[in-house]
Amino acid sequence: MNRRNLAIIGILVVLVAVAGIYAYTSTQADTSRLIVSTTTSLEDTGLLEEIETAFEEEYSGVDVSVISGGTGIALQYGERGDADVLLTHDKVREEEFVENGFGTERTEIAYNYFWIVGPEDDPAEISGLNATEAFAKIMEKGQNNPDKVKFASRGDDSGTHAREKLIWEMTGVSYDEVSGSGAWYIESGRGMGQTLLLASEQDAYTLTDSGTFLAYTQEGRIQIVPIVTTGDELLNIYAAMPVNPERHPVNYEGAQNFVDFLVSPEGQEIIQNYGEEQYGEPLFNPISEGLPS
Repeated sequence: MNRRNLAIIGILVVLVAVAGIYAYTSTQADTSRLIVSTTTSLEDTGLLEEIETAFEEEYSGVDVSVISGGTGIALQYGERGDADVLLTHDKVREEEFVENGFGTERTEIAYNYFWIVGPEDDPAEISGLNATEAFAKIMEKGQNNPDKVKFASRGDDSGTHAREKLIWEMTGVSYDEVSGSGAWYIESGRGMGQTLLLASEQDAYTLTDSGTFLAYTQEGRIQIVPIVTTGDELLNIYAAMPVNPERHPVNYEGAQNFVDFLVSPEGQEIIQNYGEEQYGEPLFNPISEGLPS
């Protein structure tokens, strides 16, 4: 065998070795980085920033990166393997995510409530009604007088949007009927904070999580007020889900550590106290207290 052939063989051996190394490393997760895909409500309120700081102090070798969007977007990130762990608030889709093998388990971490908020003079006269009755009244008044009664929807496939659609269905009409029923119904296609700003500008009603509403009210960015704030239809539960490492090369160890931290005494204490000093009341309730009966 001449030198030229030996050289070619040597090059091929190197190429095969490099390809093998690349194939191996491409299936290994970067354990120094943890990608958290979360809802806009956890991001907009600032809670996740405080949790991130505490988690990185305990796990000093891990850098947490946060991707914020609606629950629908978060679930898509998880299905594609673009995140290691999800924080969302739509139980039906979360259970489907786990059942379909994209996540390993669903762990509830906190809850608060959705609120129906709107103009202080309450032109649809929904004060004292439950959520389903309030939605029906808003639709009736909005169709009859769209200049005075409006509803701003997120329209973004988020957890809040999913709950809105569920409440419309409970009124006895389909969501498609509602969304195409006139100028009174406005779809923002944006996150919770931006939708609250739109509702305030338009003197419209909207469905919001209580935490984001309190944060934006404290900052003086909106003038609408809470009107319907209680009832089983409005209970808002947040859950964490590690992405399945058998589906994608994710940082599963880091994801599980993050979930464990969220439900640990330290994590639950952060959730329990967050917002009390700044807003006068906590924005979330820790799951360790149990769900309301």
